[in-house]
Amino acid sequence: MARSRTVFSLSLVAAIALVALVAGVVGGRATSSGDESDGGGGGGGAASGQKVDVIIRATDSAYWQTLLAGADAAATDFGATVGKFGPTSETDIAGQVQLVENSVSRGVDAIVIAPSSSEALNASIDAARKAGIKVITADTKVTAEIEGHIGTNNQLAGSQAGQHMCELLTAAGKTTGKVLVEAPVAGIEANQDRDAGFRAGLAEECPNIDSSLQSYNNNDIGTAASQVNDAIVANPDLVGVFADNNSSGVGAATAIKDNNAADTIPVVAFDSDPAENAALVAGTIDALVVQNPYFLGYQGVAEALAATQGRIPPAILDPGVSLATRDNMTDPAIKALLEPPTATVGG
Repeated sequence: MARSRTVFSLSLVAAIALVALVAGVVGGRATSSGDESDGGGGGGGAASGQKVDVIIRATDSAYWQTLLAGADAAATDFGATVGKFGPTSETDIAGQVQLVENSVSRGVDAIVIAPSSSEALNASIDAARKAGIKVITADTKVTAEIEGHIGTNNQLAGSQAGQHMCELLTAAGKTTGKVLVEAPVAGIEANQDRDAGFRAGLAEECPNIDSSLQSYNNNDIGTAASQVNDAIVANPDLVGVFADNNSSGVGAATAIKDNNAADTIPVVAFDSDPAENAALVAGTIDALVVQNPYFLGYQGVAEALAATQGRIPPAILDPGVSLATRDNMTDPAIKALLEPPTATVGG
């Protein structure tokens, strides 16, 4: 059985070429077929000193704090001025809209945003672009026009989670039963894609497992724990839990611990934070589908800066995911993803 797999929708060679191009643009060294009169050169390059606001989905999440750390590193490397902002809760969509409007008022050159909704921020994003501000989305796509998006192919990553759940159930001799899908908020494209991918991946080799059970916890750990507990009580044939973000994962692990079900109900969860990592060690989570929010923050700023110089970032860049288990969590590459640096908001 594979202990770790990484899924990419962009080849490694293409990714390396992209990073080299963006670095060259920000350093004022990239070439293009058009007029180069706007190009920089020397010092920090043409993009040095550009103002980029990074707006995350919630300030209380280690995942988003890691994205901010990546943005800080890009600011240092490329000589940009980066402001870091976010509402306190992922459900505060109005707060995110206000932050975008604030960025427009400040006259920044670019915005990197991890949207809380695929549609609710469209008007504010449109207004920013009309003001000449370049917009890069991270993690979740929007339906508005933007310069580029960087984020996980969530359907592909969810499929990997489903395949691993099937492996766990097959190893335990379980071919029937129910799996609960625990999610934060309805209507977020990233989570919807993860859930759809999970169900598809699970069905490939475990077609008789019923994954139709679904709960939404409003991104609250206590609510998630209660919902998983209720599912365990109401469904004696519950054989697994898929938690599609870190709050859902911590809540699921809490319920599994409270019901002494670590040996009978496997949990596959998304993302990583200290509580999820501890649950992985304890056995109340069996696997984590780990993204790279540090890369999202770093590359998001790099692409935003490239866009300010008239270059065209990739429409979509998927950095891929890794599967962390108790067997591989101390491997250097996996450990770096499980224990990344973090940063806090600040202008």
